[in-house]
Amino acid sequence: MAKKETPVSEIMSSPVRTVPAETSIAEAADILASEHIGSLVVGTEIVKGIATETDVVRAVGDQLDLGATHISEIMSDPVVTIRPHEAIHVAGERMGHNGVKKLPVTESGEPVGIVTTTDIAHFFPRDRIMMSADPDQDVGEGEFE
Repeated sequence: MAKKETPVSEIMSSPVRTVPAETSIAEAADILASEHIGSLVVGTEIVKGIATETDVVRAVGDQLDLGATHISEIMSDPVVTIRPHEAIHVAGERMGHNGVKKLPVTESGEPVGIVTTTDIAHFFPRDRIMMSADPDQDVGEGEFE
């Protein structure tokens, strides 16, 4: 009997925080800080992009006018997404292959949640990590592969 895989819907944060594309970077920064979150999905009905804390910090470093510049000007797009019924390992693989740490969860293009690398790390218990009890013979003292 095949083991049923856990769907992303069981670990995603929901509802996901969305903002319109016209939101200023300053307003987005306030939302990120006040809600203690690391990203905002841009687009309320259809995902248009994603903006992260890193994007906001980069905008500050680039000396953009934070009050006048829209979040859509610094967001990442297109956005890599996943559906709620897809397996958690698929989310991890998708993140790894695309170099992203936050994956919006969508149904028919509408944002319904978000899953992060932290969510995935917390899902897998530490006792599942297999470590070798005996080092390889070719590894000298103090050397690690």
